[in-house]
Amino acid sequence: MVSKKVLIVYAHQSSGSFNSAAKDAAVEVLTAKGCAVEVSDLYAMTFKATATAEDITGKVKNADHFCYGEETKLAWEAGKLTADISEEQRKLTEADLVIFQFPMYWFTVPAIMKGWMDRVLTLGFAFTHEKRYSQGIFKDKKAMLSFTTGSQESMFSANGINGDMNVTLWPLQNGILHYCGFQVLAPQIFWAPSHVPSEARGTMLEGCRTRMQGLLGENPLAFTPLDCFDGEKGYQLKPEVHEKHAAKEFGLTVGIHLGKALPPNNQMKAGV
Repeated sequence: MVSKKVLIVYAHQSSGSFNSAAKDAAVEVLTAKGCAVEVSDLYAMTFKATATAEDITGKVKNADHFCYGEETKLAWEAGKLTADISEEQRKLTEADLVIFQFPMYWFTVPAIMKGWMDRVLTLGFAFTHEKRYSQGIFKDKKAMLSFTTGSQESMFSANGINGDMNVTLWPLQNGILHYCGFQVLAPQIFWAPSHVPSEARGTMLEGCRTRMQGLLGENPLAFTPLDCFDGEKGYQLKPEVHEKHAAKEFGLTVGIHLGKALPPNNQMKAGV
């Protein structure tokens, strides 16, 4: 068998952090399973977070009205993206699985990781108008968010002050990962490790190691397929799909909820 390739996009400033320990655990287990694991340590790389015209070598098409999406598409086609972007795109092209390891900042990824997404997932390379969501360019790859929170789990519940974590995850998992076609695995969430005893942190890491053993065989989260929407009518859900779910208690997904109750754990567990 050809070994699977794993890319870990890692964003934490400290090698002594829990995030670093989680990253190391993933590398250890996946390598032992025969995977070829590559890590992009964004802070160590001083990875540029801002999406600017400097990401393109040579002249741009329209300097007076610079459009990052269109200009980087042309640069990607011409091989004129800067070396740091091209190298990350190479890693991503080769990877069967991508793990994003990070501390949650302001309910999302740190700026340096968002910069990786903004700059690496360029138009043409990662998505096109025709190739997105379930028909996306990376539909044969898997991706997973693995992150720490500052708040305890109860605060990210449907009754908690932070709101439902499933809602928090929708823009990242649907709007970025699934948009590019990735099969999105259930997130690996480490709840408030800085607020629990060291023994509890050790238990968290053991749970992570156990999950990593079978990670590549996991089923992805459920998203509504692209062909359920009518492209000629503003990508609205097709009437027959709407009618099929009319009598059901829950909506299709967190975002496509049809005005119904959100399907429980839709962005946190596969098979629901």
